[in-house]
Amino acid sequence: MVDATKIAAQPRERAGKGASRAVRRAGRVPGVIYGEQAPPTLIDLDPKAVQAEIDKPGFFTRVFDVDIAGKVQRALARDIQLHPVTDRPEHVDFMRVGATTRIRVGIPVKFINQDKSPGLKRGGVLNVVRHTIEVYCRVDNIPQSFQIDLDGLDIGDSIHISKVKLPEGVKPTITTRDFTIAAVAAPSVLKTAEEEAAEAAAAAAAAVPAEGAAAAAPGAPGAPGAPGAAAGAAAPAAGAAGAKGAAPAAAGAKPGAAPAAAGAKAPAPKK
Repeated sequence: MVDATKIAAQPRERAGKGASRAVRRAGRVPGVIYGEQAPPTLIDLDPKAVQAEIDKPGFFTRVFDVDIAGKVQRALARDIQLHPVTDRPEHVDFMRVGATTRIRVGIPVKFINQDKSPGLKRGGVLNVVRHTIEVYCRVDNIPQSFQIDLDGLDIGDSIHISKVKLPEGVKPTITTRDFTIAAVAAPSVLKTAEEEAAEAAAAAAAAVPAEGAAAAAPGAPGAPGAPGAAAGAAAPAAGAAGAKGAAPAAAGAKPGAAPAAAGAKAPAPKK
């Protein structure tokens, strides 16, 4: 037998939008229990208890034992209305169920062994087509989730409903085709082995001229250690030596006299 989640509720008499607003103003969450060919039961619940159940996984796949002033009714949560701004629960619908009731319910899908998928290791992307799978089953045989094993899946491989092991008495609502649940798709840029080899060859070819240019650099004019650079460096040194020889001639000039311009005539000797 399935384990049911217990939740406390109080009965309420009035129905309608006005009555529901009054319940919310009083700090409670209005709700209703219907089904099993019985009259609807109007209830209100503690908002903290409702929020705590919503935060748990599988809110719509868990069976609830709703305790209404000591009277327990077994039900499934079928709908919930949330505030558009605060996301707080404003109304909950429960469907009354029996032990043999067959229902249609969406079961969440969970994926395991992502690290063992060659396609995902190569950079592939897991494209999830269905996050939930709708099935027909009995209330006491509702699966909590379907685990999909990704071990061995490469790029281009897909998982269909036929590969999922369903519990006994659980059947998918779609039986006319083997529908896809997920697939390992190639990324937007995926290099093949030929493309990687071509890029490596191009990089090696580009490295050869660069090495030749580096070898010619020591002998280039003006480069450190080049013969031309040594010869050019000697010329300024010779000019500097000539300047030193001109220094004694300048020493005989009168103090304060300006140096003679280049090419000027020497003064005539006095008679």
